[in-house]
Order: sequence, then C-alpha cells, then structure tokens
Amino acid sequence: MKNGTGRNACPTGRRAGLLRVRHNTEDLPGSLLITGASQLLTLRGHGPRRGNSLFNLGIIEDGALLVRDGVIAAVGTHAQVEALPEARAAEKLDLGGRVALPGFVDSHTHLIHAASRAEEYELKIEGASYEEIARKGGGILNSVKKLRAATSEALKKRAAAALKKFAAYGTTTVEAKSGYGLDIVSELKILGLHRELAAEQPLEIVSTFLGAHVVPAEFRGKADGAEKYIALLTERLMPEVASQKLAEFCDVFCDRGAFTRAQSKRILEAGKEYGMAPRLHAEQLSRTGAAQLAVELGAASCDHLEQVNKSDIRVLGKSRTVATLLPGCDFHLGLQKYAPARELIDAGAIVSLATDYNPGTSPTLSMPMILSLACTQLRMRPSEAIAAATINAAYGLRRENNIGSLEVGKQADIAVFEVADYREIPYYFGVDHCWMTVKRGRVIHVSKQSPI
Repeated sequence: MKNGTGRNACPTGRRAGLLRVRHNTEDLPGSLLITGASQLLTLRGHGPRRGNSLFNLGIIEDGALLVRDGVIAAVGTHAQVEALPEARAAEKLDLGGRVALPGFVDSHTHLIHAASRAEEYELKIEGASYEEIARKGGGILNSVKKLRAATSEALKKRAAAALKKFAAYGTTTVEAKSGYGLDIVSELKILGLHRELAAEQPLEIVSTFLGAHVVPAEFRGKADGAEKYIALLTERLMPEVASQKLAEFCDVFCDRGAFTRAQSKRILEAGKEYGMAPRLHAEQLSRTGAAQLAVELGAASCDHLEQVNKSDIRVLGKSRTVATLLPGCDFHLGLQKYAPARELIDAGAIVSLATDYNPGTSPTLSMPMILSLACTQLRMRPSEAIAAATINAAYGLRRENNIGSLEVGKQADIAVFEVADYREIPYYFGVDHCWMTVKRGRVIHVSKQSPI
C-alpha cells in the first residue's frame, strides 16, 4: 500500500479477456465486486486536503471494492475484499489491471447554453480582448441572446449530450450554474432544466443560481440600471427560486464590467436569506477584493483567482472557502497569467480544479485535460491535481461525506483509466484514456475499445 506514487503491480497483458460482467450493465445486482485495479486511488481520510496532504492519494495496489446498493461496503486489497462472504456471491467486475480512482467532481460549469461562440474565438485569435468583445455585445450577453431565443427542448438536448461526454471523461458529479438567462422566465427555465436532467440521467447535478452574471442589456441603458436589476434578483427572482427549491448555491461574477464588491455582498447576503449558500467568481480579470469577501461570507468557494495578491492568499490559506482554479479558461483565452496554485497550496488553501465548461471562455468537458493544464501551467503534481478534482471539489460542493473518495459508506462513483500509472492521466494531454465510469455502483460509460 502506497500513498503517493507506485508502478503498476499487474502486467498490462492481464487486461485482455478478463472482464467478467453481464452485458446489460444497467441491471447490476445489489452486490458488486470490483477487482483487478492495479492502482486503486482511494483518497481516504477526513476532510479536504491541504498542503502536503494534497498529494496523499491512499493508493492500494491490486485493489478491490465491494459495492452494495450503490454504496461502498468494503475497500482493500484483492485478497482482503474477495475473502468476504458477501463478495463470493456478488457480481464481479474485473478491471484487468487498470487504474481506478474516485469519479471526478466538476465543481464549476455553465451547463445550460444554446450554442457555441466560435465566432468570438476567431476574434480573440486576431487580438480582440475578452472585454472588447463584451463591449460590442459579445461575451456573456451573446449567450444570453441565444438562450432566450432557444426552446427548452433544444437546451435540454444539448445539455444531455454534454452530460454523456462528461461521463465519458470520468466525471460523475457536475455543478451547473444558471446565468445565461438574466430575466425571470429564462433563469427559472435554466434551473428547472437542471432539476429535470438530474432526474433523467445518472450524473449528479448540483444547481447554482447565477442571476448576477452580468447586468443584462435591457437594464444597461437605464438610470441606476444595475441597482434596478439587483432589485429584480433579490425581490422577485430569488424568492421564486427558493420557493421551488431550484438552487443550492448563489453565485456572483464580481469583476470589472460585472458587479462590484459591495453589490456582490448584497446579492450573496440576500441569497443566504433565501437558503442559498454563497459562491463567487473572484479575481479573474481584475482584483476586486472578491476572494476576501468570499471568506468573510463563509462562501463554499471562490473561483478563478488569477489576480489574487499575497494578502488574499494568506486569508484563503486560513479559511474553509475552497479556492477553485479554472486553467481551461486561461488556456482558451490565451492568457499568460494563471492562478498561483503553488502559492495557494503552500499557504494551506483548499485548492480544487474544475472545467468552467461554457461556450465563451472554456468549452471543454474534459477533467483529464484540466489535470494536464494544472500540472504544466499551475505546476501541480499529478497527485495534487487528482485530489483537487475529487475530494477537494466535493468539499466545495459540501458533499465530501458522500463523494470524492473511495471509502466505506460513500457512493461508488469510480473512474477507470486505461493507463499503467495514475500519473499518465495528465501526462497524455488531450488523449481520452477513460475506460469506464461508474456512478452509484452502476456502469454509465464504457469505452468503445472495451470488450464489454
């Protein structure tokens, strides 16, 4: 048993032809024995990972899991788990020497949107800045216009296809934000789709209300337009979101061109009154003090953080607010400045990673690609990146007691990779090595290369 690194204990030749599982993977029995993991990354332990503990993956070589009704009943070596009486009668899934780890927890996405913004991608390549495009009606307002014109059916179909792709990359839980509606009808439509999709497909969806993404176009030409829009959010929209229980969190984009620190505080405090825990888009384009506001409000997370200073880093290091880093956004925008992950880790901050899946600044669904960027651009170790994308991300969604690690009593959410060593997951950037994804003990994705 090893905590950080370790070579594959099983030869790759074992992989072929040793998968013993019924072809109807959607009808697995109550007990399932998952065995044959060359490296089983359990990430077991208490609470989120900080500092040096971030690269402790709790690796079990030749590992196995016993799953009962979608929940982990036992974890250990192949010999330990298979010796249990219940294991002998369980359906068997042999991973054939592959690497298994907790399913990724993608804690920052903008799941519901109507279309890409490929036209803006070309403008960025030609030198236009994010803010220049936004001032001309592009950016977030472009997505708002497209979403308002789209039907619920079209939006749902697009999001459902995206969720299948998330699963194909090993993600089992997704946080999803509103924020491309920016009026009462459209914001409620997005949040309602979150609920429908959560009930109709296997991935877990955590819903966040982001009505305060930017001030919509119809309020920008009015005197005190921002204040009037905030009043609409806090006096009309939030009560409706709360009464229908459509969102667990409330988020605000606190930045230049969006909402000020003072405005963000008012919105998030109103959200708390309606039972929505705060999150924040913080310090992305400019430093506004949003990161320290997040700590002050006891926010679950503050996300982006490219522009944080030393004071912000110290405060985050002593807090329980998760510092969620989104390197896919910086990569897609071609920015030279990424969030200071090493400084945050050294200060003791709870660092997590997410895709920021959205049509304008990070159109990726691949957590393995985010791990690659975290390693090469943020200088995180592969072990640190995996912990950030699993147990720490789960903590940021306040679900660390159910997901994010492979331990007795937690959901059997598992990603299996066709690699010899877990470090190869980020090493092969842009390459899909996810062989199988399991959610609550049910196989929800199998690679086309699999013999199943």
